[in-house]
Amino acid sequence: MYRELGKTENSMGSVSMNEFQLIQQQFARLQLTASDVLVGIGDDAAILQCAPDTNLVISADMLVAGVHFPLDTSAEDVGYKSLAVNVSDMAAMGATPRFYTLSISLPNANEDWLQSFTKGLSVAALPFSISLIGGDTTQGPLTISIQILGSLPKNKGLLRSGAKVGDMIYVTGQLGDAGLALLHLQGELTLPKQHRDAALQRLNRPTPRVAAGIALLDYASAAIDISDGLAADLGHILAASGVGASIDAFRLPISEALRASFHQAGGWALPLSAGDDYELCFTVPEEHQAQVEQKMAECQIPCTWIGFIESREGLRCLLEDGTDITPSRRGFQHF
Repeated sequence: MYRELGKTENSMGSVSMNEFQLIQQQFARLQLTASDVLVGIGDDAAILQCAPDTNLVISADMLVAGVHFPLDTSAEDVGYKSLAVNVSDMAAMGATPRFYTLSISLPNANEDWLQSFTKGLSVAALPFSISLIGGDTTQGPLTISIQILGSLPKNKGLLRSGAKVGDMIYVTGQLGDAGLALLHLQGELTLPKQHRDAALQRLNRPTPRVAAGIALLDYASAAIDISDGLAADLGHILAASGVGASIDAFRLPISEALRASFHQAGGWALPLSAGDDYELCFTVPEEHQAQVEQKMAECQIPCTWIGFIESREGLRCLLEDGTDITPSRRGFQHF
């Protein structure tokens, strides 16, 4: 049952506003002027004009306080990450993000919190000129659900199902820093300030690899974004493509912060399984290796070759001496 956010004093010490005031004061300013938005915020639904020779790409993600981010995460970081993880799904498809809708459940409509939250959304949207076109608000536990819409040239798109035996496996960026930050926040290790700040930035402000996804459209055979951990997400490619893989764990790109706490943080477990990295994992036929590495260099996005697709089913994560360290538990599980 819908319950409107009434105008009351809330527990955070500021005055709440009703739903329509909230939309006008906080969210309407996130709507950008765009010729293909015929009707945006303020009506029962948005109306978009789709360009010819393009396909519409749609994805959705829900973030729940205490599950997807710690309860004391700043409102601005919550807003940024809520949109960034959805943009990352567009990147994994090779799509250009265009619009999004926001449905949010709030314990109360605290104006200061909302201003910071919408600032985070705005910062995440700015590099891609993404416009908010609608959504819903209600009262309840803090939950943010975003649906994102993007575009692809017709007959193109990166899927999980295209990997072939012999393809090379790559990842962008570095892996494990978000997991390292969580270990720090949970009190399982203590990071020095310079490493703590870098790791928390990776956890709270992931960088969606949109430029990489678009550059890979003509070369990669499969792709996925790393949200639940490399082993789990590469496993989705393997299952969808009906293949297996071996990766050289010692090749995984890790940061100075993780190297400094490597053994204390569990060794290769973090870059293999921690999740929340929002980098891309993709497969490339060997004949496209040079073009892909050149494209990534042009985008100024680091990428690392970590292994090969094989006919033998399953995933094998190997050290230099051949020791198999494939994690038995791969990535975050909701249930």
